[in-house]
Amino acid sequence: MTGAPLEVQGVAVELAGRPVLHDVDLTVNRGELVGLIGPNGAGKTTLLRTILGLVAPVSGRVLVEGRTAKPGRSSLGYVPQRHEFAWEFPINVAEVVATGLTGRLGLLRRPGATEWGAVADALHRVRMTDLAERPVGQLSGGQRQRVLVARALVLQPAVLLLDEPFTGLDMPTQDLLSQLFGELAREGHAVLMTTHDIPSALYTCDRIALLNRTIIATGQPQPLAADPELWMAAFGVAADSALLRMLKAA
Repeated sequence: MTGAPLEVQGVAVELAGRPVLHDVDLTVNRGELVGLIGPNGAGKTTLLRTILGLVAPVSGRVLVEGRTAKPGRSSLGYVPQRHEFAWEFPINVAEVVATGLTGRLGLLRRPGATEWGAVADALHRVRMTDLAERPVGQLSGGQRQRVLVARALVLQPAVLLLDEPFTGLDMPTQDLLSQLFGELAREGHAVLMTTHDIPSALYTCDRIALLNRTIIATGQPQPLAADPELWMAAFGVAADSALLRMLKAA
């Protein structure tokens, strides 16, 4: 055992009898921001759901701080894609962030002073303190994403999982979140982020993991970007692909 906050060991997953992932091995260390990159249908979101304990692997295991992953455990924070949250609910920003504590508190116990203090801290981290009482239906796309990040941070998780956090956001918000994710990693969190924004991932991540149903390769961004055969294997593209030209330019 490596002692890393997140260890995926030989994981295989089937959905409706169809193989989706096989032989996935991945470790994310404390203080590390890892970008999980692959084509559509590669199994990125399925891997995150497996780490969360929402999908049971047919073989292998996921360890979070040395223990088998279970739904709702406090050492995991998860930021879903924005469309997965019902923004029409008539609640305000602080109340959305407080829902991140439901797994710890249970459905019947209401947040107390300690919990609301954690909500305030999380909102401060994402620069949303002044919007704490705004109805979530009135938020912009970038503000909504920051609320979801705060909801994940309210538990002060050891491991933070991010599913396409930059999709549809303007550059100032992307820069703010990139800075925040880097800060969280430097503070000792283990951060795993799926993303289609390859140039940004090459610039901001400490390590890249290429996934297409299994881990094709993992390594530091620049050496990995310099090996076109790995990207051809991961994305199924030809040697004259625009993807490889972009990597060469990066």
